[in-house]
Amino acid sequence: MLDARKSEIIFALIEEHIRTAEPVSSRAILEASGLSVSPATVRTELAALEAEGYVQQPHTSAGRVPTTKAYRYYVDQAKPQDLRDRTSQRIHEFFSSVHYELSRLLKSTTSLLSDITHYPSLVVGPGLAGEHLRAVHLVQLSSQVVLIVLVGDSGSVTQEVARLPEPMERVEVEAAERVIRQQLTDRPMPRTLRVDADAGEEPIPERIRAIVDSVLEAANQARVLRRDVYVGGTSQMPSLWEDLSKVHQVLELLEREAALLEMLSDIPIGTVVRIGQELGLQDDVDIALVTTTYDVGDDSGGRVGVIGPRRMNYRRTIRAVEEVGDGLADRLGSQEGDGS
Repeated sequence: MLDARKSEIIFALIEEHIRTAEPVSSRAILEASGLSVSPATVRTELAALEAEGYVQQPHTSAGRVPTTKAYRYYVDQAKPQDLRDRTSQRIHEFFSSVHYELSRLLKSTTSLLSDITHYPSLVVGPGLAGEHLRAVHLVQLSSQVVLIVLVGDSGSVTQEVARLPEPMERVEVEAAERVIRQQLTDRPMPRTLRVDADAGEEPIPERIRAIVDSVLEAANQARVLRRDVYVGGTSQMPSLWEDLSKVHQVLELLEREAALLEMLSDIPIGTVVRIGQELGLQDDVDIALVTTTYDVGDDSGGRVGVIGPRRMNYRRTIRAVEEVGDGLADRLGSQEGDGS
């Protein structure tokens, strides 16, 4: 843990670098921090912080810039900054007035968030979780292969192939279909499909249970992978990364839905900030990601966030992402409640 003076220097350095996008001198840090010390003392502290991996000096005569380690310290210690009343009101009015179907609502949310933060934004849809499961069909393709068809109340259809642990008879597959249909249809689909072996009047036979387990494992995997990703605000990128190669690198990432989902797959529930190599990308990548989850109903939801350079305005961005996530959750929750 850094002492109070080093902490103030880190905060002043990062906030000046966010503002100017330039290396920050010891005199600028002193003016921004308001510390009652000499410039020489600040330089001594900066040398110590550099030795500890918090800052670096691009050129001998230049000021310092923060490292990923410094940004991580800053994000962990800083409090989110409240948005202006008119910005919060804009978010509230947007979600109070829009009545779009889901895909258009999620795409419009990316535009709203990008306009507010001035960073490219993304929204990961809730997938099929939260829909009511209207029908389940198991089509036996061979003695050990079954085609699974799940039909949601919006008309969405998910198909996946399951391989059974051993050859099964058609009547056994039909019995497994009845078990799944009885327990899972005409109710909201949770994030993970499962059945209760003790829910019926009689225990489920072991072979039927083996079919059910194989089918649900394959169906759950298909539903996890089926997530729509919406991206907005890519026109902001040239003003954020001066190096065009960085712009192309980020744009390529945003255009690859599978790569985005993989990058987001291990992020825990709640508001999360990942910086540089924390994203599992190249070591020198100048990217930071701020995301939060939004919930829809009891057991479904998605993620909303922005992607920008490491020197993004984290305090304001975190608050904006959270307020938009809350607004989206309220809007989708009310749609679920009123059936719209």
